[in-house]
Amino acid sequence: MDKSLFTYKGVKLVLFKLSLITLFQSGMVLLQAYYLADAISSLFRGDLFRTVGIKLFIFVLALFLRHLLSVWKKQLVFHFAANTSENLRAELLQKLFRLGPRFVGKEGSGMTVTLVMEGIQKFRRYLELFLVKLVNMIFFPVAIVIFTWTINIRSAIILVVTLPILIVFLILLGLAAKSKADLQFESYQTLSNHFVDSMRGLSTLKYLGLSKDHVSKIKDVSEKYRLATMKTLRIAFLSSFALDFFTMLSIATVAVFLGLGLINGSIDLHPALTILILAPEYFLPIRELGADYHATLDGKNAGKKIADIISMETAAEKDIRILNWNDSSDITIKHLTIQHDNTSSASLSGVNYTVSGRKKIGIIGASGAGKSTFIDFLSGFLQPTSAEILINEAEISTLSAFEWQKQVTYIPQHPYIFNDTIANNIRFYEPKASEKEVWEAAEKAGLLGMIQSLPQGLETMIGEGGRSLSGGQEQRIALARAFLGKRPIVMLDEPTAHLDIETEAELKETMVALFADKLVFLATHRLHWMLDMDEIIVLDQGRIVETGSHEQLMKAKSMYYQLVRAQEGDGLDG
Repeated sequence: MDKSLFTYKGVKLVLFKLSLITLFQSGMVLLQAYYLADAISSLFRGDLFRTVGIKLFIFVLALFLRHLLSVWKKQLVFHFAANTSENLRAELLQKLFRLGPRFVGKEGSGMTVTLVMEGIQKFRRYLELFLVKLVNMIFFPVAIVIFTWTINIRSAIILVVTLPILIVFLILLGLAAKSKADLQFESYQTLSNHFVDSMRGLSTLKYLGLSKDHVSKIKDVSEKYRLATMKTLRIAFLSSFALDFFTMLSIATVAVFLGLGLINGSIDLHPALTILILAPEYFLPIRELGADYHATLDGKNAGKKIADIISMETAAEKDIRILNWNDSSDITIKHLTIQHDNTSSASLSGVNYTVSGRKKIGIIGASGAGKSTFIDFLSGFLQPTSAEILINEAEISTLSAFEWQKQVTYIPQHPYIFNDTIANNIRFYEPKASEKEVWEAAEKAGLLGMIQSLPQGLETMIGEGGRSLSGGQEQRIALARAFLGKRPIVMLDEPTAHLDIETEAELKETMVALFADKLVFLATHRLHWMLDMDEIIVLDQGRIVETGSHEQLMKAKSMYYQLVRAQEGDGLDG
């Protein structure tokens, strides 16, 4: 039993409704068994068929109502599972966005995509199957054993004694199956990550002449997943066989004692037949639960993984209450240190910085100086090893809180383009934006000409499987998202590093327009951007060594001055 099931919204009400329906359904099971046995025993005594018609009618009616209630239960659980899985998917996507690209990179993009797509579906299937079977196992056996006790105590005792044996055996096999299923789920994650990595690097492998050698690695990973799956299936088949064997043995034991009772006259045919008909119904719920348990283990594991991700940093996120960033807002960072692991040196160490209002801030430094790390921290994607953070003089523990991130637009070097229409890609931050608003954002980002040249316009499919875009066009999509979102804070991490000078020059005018009346942090190694910045942060080996405007830092003739002189070809003027 997964205790986390009770944490989902609406599950208690669903379980209550299922309990009421199953209680009534149990009565239908007893009625159909009683009247079927009564009809058969009457015919056995020599009664005419027309005299047992009413009994057979009640049997058919009870059978019909029983299955009608089963359909009702399945519909009830279907809607609950659909709503819960959709809400869970939305929470997971929101949490993944808050945790940022570093978390996805660490966990593996293949695993993350698989979890969002297939994991949610498997979890939904788990809810649909498990809840109904769980309630059935609670009510059916209890109702049947109580009814049997009123007819024949010895048969009831046999049923009561054999059920715990089946449950214990099911638990033991379940524990064995769980360990195998955990290994299967891990190998499935590895296979997913390996597949995505292989697809990404296929052109590189082919260029280096290593594509054929990579086939053996793909085969090894696939073989590990196959072996893990077969081990899980072996346990599943074994448990199904064991449950069927012990169930048949228990029913046979009941039948033997009933037969002896019929021979010595201690029981009549009608109650004996009733008990014999009910005996398989008594064991049916636990057999179904055992069979579906193995079919839903992947869903249960996926649900646990999703819940673990969603629960990350939830306590820290509650301590931030930020109004919309404006001219009087400020953020202060003290003693910021970020160390990715114990074996490496700190990417940022002892950083102190304060900024207020709306301004454009450039972040520069040599490769490895900590520019991207600083942007990821400010965006809330990276948790510090140690830091003191104050927003509007209120101390908080993290910038991954929703209240902060809903004000931030993040533009990386390679914006992610979804396999969707241009319009929906632009609506990334504002999914309910109108078509007019999307057109306005596209125009501001310089996409109007490209979109108008396409036959389907905004409804053109782009991304994987759709129309491919150039690097500059992808960046303009990201800019259109920012224009549409109208968020007061913009974070940019090397947004033009992969573009040629001509494309960058075309984009620069659009990007500078986006920066108006916003707090902007731009990390780049192309120093010509610094001419448009109000303030410049110079990083060196994880520390801030200089801050000031372009003119101030050039006069100081320190590290910034040296970097500019080294890139005089970029057109910067001292």
